Amino acid sequence: MDWLSLDSSVFPSAAYVPAKLTLYLRLRSGEIYSYHDFPTQQYRDFLATDSKGQYFSSNIRDRFRHSHLSPYVMAAQT
Repeated sequence: MDWLSLDSSVFPSAAYVPAKLTLYLRLRSGEIYSYHDFPTQQYRDFLATDSKGQYFSSNIRDRFRHSHLSPYVMAAQT
């Protein structure tokens, strides 16, 4: 999985796995969350927006099933 650096005060990086429709977001604290059944076009929209945090609050938070992941587990998988 390839992480993309983001210009965001909330999310330093994101990754997307189209085959699994899964979005991964890394917070500044290092915490990682995965968002399931996340449409590819919505990922593109997220990347294109000027404010990732605002987009997240309006279009992602509480709208997708999500999981909290250990950064250490994710590091071992990449």
